[in-house]
Amino acid sequence: MIIFVGRSNVGKSTLIFRLTGKWVRRGKRPGVTRKPVEVNWRNRKVVDMPGFGFMSGLPKEKQEKIKDEIVHFIENNADEIDLAILVIDGKSVLEIIERWEKRGEIPIDVEFFQFLRELKIPTIVAVNKMDKVKNVQGTITRLAEKFGVSYSEINEIFVPISAKFGKNLDELRRLIEKKLREGRKPSEDFKDDVGNGLLDAVE
Repeated sequence: MIIFVGRSNVGKSTLIFRLTGKWVRRGKRPGVTRKPVEVNWRNRKVVDMPGFGFMSGLPKEKQEKIKDEIVHFIENNADEIDLAILVIDGKSVLEIIERWEKRGEIPIDVEFFQFLRELKIPTIVAVNKMDKVKNVQGTITRLAEKFGVSYSEINEIFVPISAKFGKNLDELRRLIEKKLREGRKPSEDFKDDVGNGLLDAVE
């Protein structure tokens, strides 16, 4: 199973279509995908997870419930997940992360990344909408610092892309295939409370 996770309106559904040719429900308004949507691709399940954070037309309580369901889905299916692709908006993510840090909180994007790594799920961060970013390499370097990723790991985790214009998707495909070939490490360190911190944070 391959899962696509990330905030609402970062382009998860568009990216899935670009990579697989499979249509999932897409739209311009945040929160169009509100339940996990599965498609089959190369004998694997590909799951488009609901976006966390703001969702158009939904009260905060419902947004919290959806986020909790994402965490529980990942925990309950951790052993079946071969790869997670965390999609972030390269144009706005640093601003959002720094806003959380100023409040003394761990940004939800960073915490989700750490959550996936604690579960030993191989993870790629697809940095989308990079056609709107002037200094691509500088942005990736700053993101690596925020996510706690060493310089030597950057090219194995972060891939700058534009799902809308199909830019750099070959590099993303290469990394996806590499991660799937390598497989995942046994999750003997899995703890039932590994996702608890995520249940308390939403923006």
